Amino acid sequence: MTRRAFVTAGLLLFALTVAVPLLWVVLTSLKSSDEIFRTPWGLPQSPKWENYAKAWTEAKIGAYFLNSLIVTVGALLILIPVGAMAAYVFAKYPFRGSKTLFGAFLGGMMFPNFLVIVPLFFLMKNIGLLDTRTGLVLVYVAYSLSFTIFVLTGFFQALPDELVEASHLDGCSHAATFWKVMMPLARPGLLVVGIFNAIGLWNEYGLALVLLSRDQNRTLPLGIADLVQTQHYQSDWGALFAGLVIVMLPVMIVYWIFRDRIHETMLAGAIKG
Repeated sequence: MTRRAFVTAGLLLFALTVAVPLLWVVLTSLKSSDEIFRTPWGLPQSPKWENYAKAWTEAKIGAYFLNSLIVTVGALLILIPVGAMAAYVFAKYPFRGSKTLFGAFLGGMMFPNFLVIVPLFFLMKNIGLLDTRTGLVLVYVAYSLSFTIFVLTGFFQALPDELVEASHLDGCSHAATFWKVMMPLARPGLLVVGIFNAIGLWNEYGLALVLLSRDQNRTLPLGIADLVQTQHYQSDWGALFAGLVIVMLPVMIVYWIFRDRIHETMLAGAIKG
């Protein structure tokens, strides 16, 4: 009983450390700058919904939001099918050197990004994709491919080989087996990989900072960084916190919608391990 009470208290404390800062940011986004400094922990006396309008239009958060959405969705549309096909081959069709190649992909997960920033910059410049959303999408695909292949290989390995043999007996080709049989069965893994990649790419800052220079191409993290500097001098802190809420809201919505699937998939992986 005592152990259970300690566990409950620990989980409650952890929940408070997550929920209280989020609630404070939301409430602060509805205050004026003067009210933020006068009563930082109090409720907004008169909610300033115009802070969100200022952040969306004047601070160009709306344009940055659209750029992040295009880049993130574009990267996922390429990343998930390519990563799934590679993982399926590693899991079901081993070949000479496949373990070495798979290890090379795993090594990519441990390779720091800052070591490739300079050659990546010149590479994108030479092929004409520097400071373009298309170039950033391709970089994000390459950046996330190792993690995607690593996770999905485990999901495909857990699927019975008899399913592949049965589909071949029914006349399915290798491609049809992959798209019509294995991909639907691996949907929980695809969902989890997609969510984690989407969150990571949505918040990615370093690569976008180096590869994007024009304001019209900048993503949301870059826009928030600019907003911090701008509002610091203009002293419009309410708009700054409104911008932070706009950044966090899509991630929280996605997680809330798919929370049950994420928990079930992670629990299934733990039981298999």
